[in-house]
Amino acid sequence: MKAAVLNAFGAPLSVEEVPDPVLGTGEVIVDVAAASVLPYLGEVFSGERQYLLTPPAVPGAGSVGRVRAVGPDATRLAPGDWVLCDPTIRARDHALTPDITLQGLTARGEGGLRLQRHFGSGSFAERLLVPTENVFPLGEIDPAEAGRWTALVVCLVPYGGLLAGGLQPGETVLVSGATGNFGSAGVAVALAMGAARVIAPGRNEAMLAELERRFGSRLRTVRLTGNEDEDRERMKEAAPGGIDLVLDLLPPAAPTTAVRAAAMTVREYGRVVLMGGVGMLGGDPLALPYPWLMRNNVTVRGQWLCPREASPRLIELAKAGLLDLTGFEVTEFALDQANEAVAHAAATGGRFALTALCP
Repeated sequence: MKAAVLNAFGAPLSVEEVPDPVLGTGEVIVDVAAASVLPYLGEVFSGERQYLLTPPAVPGAGSVGRVRAVGPDATRLAPGDWVLCDPTIRARDHALTPDITLQGLTARGEGGLRLQRHFGSGSFAERLLVPTENVFPLGEIDPAEAGRWTALVVCLVPYGGLLAGGLQPGETVLVSGATGNFGSAGVAVALAMGAARVIAPGRNEAMLAELERRFGSRLRTVRLTGNEDEDRERMKEAAPGGIDLVLDLLPPAAPTTAVRAAAMTVREYGRVVLMGGVGMLGGDPLALPYPWLMRNNVTVRGQWLCPREASPRLIELAKAGLLDLTGFEVTEFALDQANEAVAHAAATGGRFALTALCP
C-alpha cells in the first residue's frame, strides 16, 4: 500500500510503498477515507516539539474510514462499516496505569514506545491497523463528508478535558486558549454539552470576533492584555455568577503566567483541568498558591487525551446536531500531496478550518 513516511526529523514526507498491515486478534484493518492533519504537525516533523516518534514512521493521528477486516473477537463491527479511529492506544496488560501511544504522533515513556513499535503506523496511509477498542461506528455517512467527520478527532481532545472536569449542563466554563485549534473546538463542545455560557479569553481579535459571531449570547469573550492580575480580573468580570470549570488548552509557547491567570478565576469548589502544552519545551513551572487551593477547595487535575467512552458519546452529540460539524471548513488533499497538506494546516491554524488527507 502507499503511505506518507517520515524518514528523519527535518526531512519532508516521502510517499512510498510500505507493507500492508497484518490482521491479528483484537485488531481491525480500516481503509482510510480521510485523515486529520493537525496544524502543528510541521513542528513535530522538524523535531521542534521533541515528540517521542521514532523514524522511519508513518504519521497521522486519527481518521475516518471503512472497515476492511476484523479479528475473530469482534462481534459487531463488519467490513464496510464507516468508523472513527481514535489514535489514543492503551496497552492491555495493566488496567490501572496502562502505557499509552498516540498513534502516528507520540508516546508516553518507554512502555508507550514499545506499543508504538506495533501500532505506530498512523493514518497517512491507504490502510490502518487499529486495536478493536479504538474503532467506533459512525453509521451511514455521505462518503463525500468523510473529511468533515475528522472534526471529531480535534473535538475529542477538549471533550476529554470537559469530561474529566465533570462539566454539568448549566455551568459556566472558561476555555483558556479559546482562539486556538483545540480551544475553539472546546468552545463548541462545551456549548454542545449544555454549558450555560463559555468565557473565551484571547488576544487574537479576529478570532474572538469570529467566536462571537458563531455562538452568540452564550459566549463571552475577553480581550487579554498580557498582565496577569489585570487579565484575571477581566475574566472574572465576564462571569458575574462565577466560573465553575477552567479548561486549559494553551500551546507550548504560552507562559505559565497565562495558565495561572485563567486557573485562578475559578470559583470556590471549582475545578481546573490542565491539558495544554505549556512547559513541554521547558520554561517556568506552574505555581499555584497553596492557601488559595486549600481554602477554596479547588480541584486541579491533569488530563492527557480522552477516555475510551468519549468517542461514542461525541459521535452521538454530532449525529444529534448538538455539535454542528457543518461549522468546520474542510480542505482535502490527496496522499501524494501530504507535504502540501501539512503546510496548509500550519498556515490556516485550525480554528474551524480542517485539513484532511484523503488516501
